[in-house]
Amino acid sequence: MPILFPISIIYGLIMRLRRLIIKSEEFDIPIISIGNLLVGGSGKTPFVIALASRYEESTIISRGYGRLSRGLIEVSRDGEILCDVETSGDEAMLMAKLLPNCSVIVSEDRKDAVRKAVNDGAKLIILDDGFNRVDIRKFEIILEPSKIINSFVFPAGPMREFSFTKKYADVVLKEDRDFTRIVSFSNLKDKMLLVMAISNPKRLIPYLPKNGIIAKKILPDHAYFDEEVILTLLRDSGADSLLVTQKDVVKIEKFMLPLSIMHLRIEIKKPILKEIDEYINLYY
Repeated sequence: MPILFPISIIYGLIMRLRRLIIKSEEFDIPIISIGNLLVGGSGKTPFVIALASRYEESTIISRGYGRLSRGLIEVSRDGEILCDVETSGDEAMLMAKLLPNCSVIVSEDRKDAVRKAVNDGAKLIILDDGFNRVDIRKFEIILEPSKIINSFVFPAGPMREFSFTKKYADVVLKEDRDFTRIVSFSNLKDKMLLVMAISNPKRLIPYLPKNGIIAKKILPDHAYFDEEVILTLLRDSGADSLLVTQKDVVKIEKFMLPLSIMHLRIEIKKPILKEIDEYINLYY
């Protein structure tokens, strides 16, 4: 929308200015940031899970989007879950449950979380959605979809910063070239109610089962589910189960309803993993 272009330019310039005036702090530990320039989902969470699963004694630091808490919260320590999903947020809880050899911290202040992780003995820190944390020195990985249709900065487009800002990244990875989504399902039924609360749900449409989905309920990203509403939808649709993503399972499993689960994992190309290993080895 043309009327939004001036706002986008101002917003982009502010973000650009931040990179020029804010000094980054160096920590004596390898820190890897997984981020993107696009607002919304680009596979960051499954990418973080795929990467962190390769290293023990690592700590993932996230803001904890959608959580009903504030401040620094330990979600898990060496695989032990320390809070509920409302306190952690859905993505942080998913990472905590799928990574038994890692720790997960959520905090608005990422530097405080880095200091805590270092004090607790972490050997590697992975920042989830950390590209715009310009006050921390880190190895920058940007994830991009295979095609970018609109390159305007928010609010006229989906970009968080000007497109050329990717030059600050150490590695820019494109989906289907450098990493691949692999989708599988468990407990599929003949009649399923699709329930999602994720960013940009349209991106998952090509991966959905061609048969069996008889109704849909799409909520905003990170939204929590009302048990009575879900029960009513399930009953009225006549579905045998809820088809949900792993990200939504952590919020809905306590309802003890029949679930069909969409599992998403990322396969990272070996040359990328080698480059990351080389960066980590500089510290040890």
